[in-house]
Formats: sequence, structure tokens, C-alpha cells
Amino acid sequence: MPLNTTVNYSPNFNSKKRFAKKVKFIIFHYTGMKSESSAINKLTDIQSEVGCHYLIKNNGKIIKMVPDLYITWHAGKSSWKKFTNLNKDSIGIEITNPGHQFGYKKFSQKQISSLLKLSKFLIKKYKISPKNILGHSDIAPLRKKDPGEKFPWEYLSKNKIGIWHILKDQELTKNRKIKASKREESFFFNNIHKIGYSKKFSKDVDKAKYSRELVKTFQRRFRQKLIDGKIDKECLLISKNLVKRYN
Repeated sequence: MPLNTTVNYSPNFNSKKRFAKKVKFIIFHYTGMKSESSAINKLTDIQSEVGCHYLIKNNGKIIKMVPDLYITWHAGKSSWKKFTNLNKDSIGIEITNPGHQFGYKKFSQKQISSLLKLSKFLIKKYKISPKNILGHSDIAPLRKKDPGEKFPWEYLSKNKIGIWHILKDQELTKNRKIKASKREESFFFNNIHKIGYSKKFSKDVDKAKYSRELVKTFQRRFRQKLIDGKIDKECLLISKNLVKRYN
């Protein structure tokens, strides 16, 4: 069944087409702007040098901005496992939301319903693994927070869109805020690097700052009830479960 989309093309893409087999990832973003119209204007403005393949509006309507097989500029400097600069390997989906800077809010049910349809369509078409459905912050933890802690990763994972752990709430809450030892912190980082989070960061960035932002990024994705940048036993438990399930 064809996707129901409208077209509003962005000029912000590479002119050379890629092969379908190059598409390995789907990256979710929020627009992070005050209004939907300003987000659309930016994504279609050649001066902005920012694009996406699809935009999901507040009302759930899907706008196609760049055809799938053209590389558009949505991910920026990014890395995941052995992949770097993920623009060339991914499809970027923007979802209208003011983001953390302008009053971050829950995504609407209409948006999530459209996201389900669009994601399932793309996953089937390009044979994309659930492990390769990521948020912008996953691949650029120092620069980005989107799609953020209100994004329904757990719900989507039940539809084979992205990954999630299988731990019970009771087990999680009893381990929350219990400090992890230095050895356990090391295990945690080993686990999240196995999942795909990058070990590499710029030499001009303090390692402690990078580590703290990496923990927050992990929490926004997998422990959304508390984003504090601290590794506790709950975070360790989740990281272990994810490695066991997906590696």
C-alpha cells in the first residue's frame, strides 16, 4: 500500500543518487523550532543547509522533502558503531516539536500513528534492522537531545521499530539512584559501546563532559523517567539487558 504523503521538496541534498542497499539506518529528529511553519521554511531554505527525507506535521500529515535515494543533510557530524557521518547511510525523519529550547512537549498520537506507518514502510523497503533505528542524540550526543525523553521508544519497539529492554518496572525502580561502583561504571560504558554508542569524541572536549552527556543520551533513550547523567545500578541493569538481547 503506498504511503499517503504530500511533497514539499528541499534543495538540501547531494545531487548524486545512492544505491538502495546503502540505506542502513532511520534517524528520528524533532524540529526544535518555535513553530511548524518556521521549521518547514528552514528545511526548504537552501541557505540553511539542513534537510530531511520526511517531516511529520502536528496533525500527522507526512511531507516528503527529499527522495529516499538522495543523501540529505540531517545527521551532521555523527557516529554509530563503525559508521561515521551517517547522512550517507540513513533516512532522516523530522517530527514537529518545539524541542527542549522552546517548550518540549509530548508527541501527538496522530504524529506517532504516522511515524509507525512511515517507519514500517521504510523498514520493509530497505530491510532495516530494529537495531539501526536511532535518535539524533544517539549518534551525536554532545550536540543533540532529540527526539528526547518524551519520544515513545518503548511503544515503538513493540512494533519492531527500534530496541528496548525487557525489565520489569519493579526491578528498575529498586535499583534507581543506587550508585554504581567505578568497576560497574566501566562495565556500563563497555555495554553501551557494544550497543553502538561511539567511544570517539573531539580532542578539545573534556572526557568527563563527554561521558556525562553520553549517560544522559542513554537515559533519554532507555531510562526516560530520570535524566541526571549519573550511572546508577538501574542504568547498568538496562545496559546489560540490551547487550544480552541485541548483541
